[in-house]
Amino acid sequence: MKRDCGEWVGKRTLVTGATGFIGHVLCQRLQASGATVHALLRRDAEGPWKAVVRCELGDELLPAVDLGEVDTVFHLAGVAHRRGVSDDLYRRVNVEGTRNLLEAAVAAGVERFVYFSSVKAVADPPRDECVDESWDVPPSDAYGRSKREAESLVLEAGGRAGMHVVVIRPTLVYGPQVKGNLARIARLVASGWCPPLPDTSNRRSMVHVEDLCALALEAARNPAAAGGCFIAADAHPVSTRALYEGLCGALGRSVPRWRLPPGLLRMGGRAGDWAERLLRRTLPLDSAVVSRLLDSACYSGERAMRELGWRPRYDLLSSLDEMVATMGSVA
Repeated sequence: MKRDCGEWVGKRTLVTGATGFIGHVLCQRLQASGATVHALLRRDAEGPWKAVVRCELGDELLPAVDLGEVDTVFHLAGVAHRRGVSDDLYRRVNVEGTRNLLEAAVAAGVERFVYFSSVKAVADPPRDECVDESWDVPPSDAYGRSKREAESLVLEAGGRAGMHVVVIRPTLVYGPQVKGNLARIARLVASGWCPPLPDTSNRRSMVHVEDLCALALEAARNPAAAGGCFIAADAHPVSTRALYEGLCGALGRSVPRWRLPPGLLRMGGRAGDWAERLLRRTLPLDSAVVSRLLDSACYSGERAMRELGWRPRYDLLSSLDEMVATMGSVA
C-alpha cells in the first residue's frame, strides 16, 4: 500500500528533483525572482528553497492538502536514461510517480504544471534531418516509452482539469557542474585516455542549463504555452569532433594529429555488444555508446523561439571553459 507523504507548509512553487543538476539551477532562478520555493525530495537537503517535503514518487502519495497553497509545479524528478535500469523502475517512477503528482495537483487546484520530459520521448531522428515537435515516431526503449506516457498523462490532465500544463523536451543539458555523459567525456579527455575522435560531420543538439530554466519559467507564465510541447535546444548543433577539440583546448591539452577511424570505433562497439551478452553486464563501450559519439541527434527549438519568444543565450563551445573549471579534479 502506498504511504502518504508528511505535511509541509507550502506557498506558490513546488519543484520535484530540486537537488539535481537542472533542479538546483531552477530553484536558484525561482528564488531570485521572488518566488517561495518548496522542494519535493527523497530525503532532506539544504538548498535554495524554503522547505522540503520528503516523498518517494511512485511509492508514496502526496496528499492534496500539501499542495493547497501551491500555484505552480515544476516536475523534474524521475529515473534518468542510463543502462541497466529495469523497465519496471522506469514505469513506477516516471509514469506512476507523475500520475500521483498530477492527481494531487488537480485535487488541490494547482494552476500550472510544467513537466520536464526528454527528446527520447520519440525515436531518434534520421541522420541527415533536424526534427521538431512534429516528429512523432514512437520511442524505441523503456525510458523513452515511460517519458512519452508521462507526457500524455500531463496533457490529458490539463485538458480535463483546465490546468495550464506544458511539456518540455530538453536535449543534452550542459553548464557549470555538469553531470552525466558530458562529464564522463570531459574526464576521459582530461585523463589522456580518450582516443582522438573522428570527424563524421554529425550534428548533436544540446542546451545550456540556464537557457533550459529560462524556457521553463517562460512556459509557466506565458498563456501561449498552455497545452504545448516544446523542444529545448541551442540555436546550432555541434559535432562530436568539435566537442572533443573544444575540451582539449579548455583542458590545456594539445589535439593529436591523428584520428581514430570511425570503422574501428564501430567495430569496438560491436565487440562490446558481444561481450555484454556473454558476461551479462554493461561495459563502457558498446554500439549504443559509439552511436552517441559518431551519429547525429539534431533537434530544433524553433517552436519555443517562435511562439514563446524564448532565445538561447549560450552555446556549447564558448561554455566549455566555465564547464571544465567547475568540475573539480577535471580542471
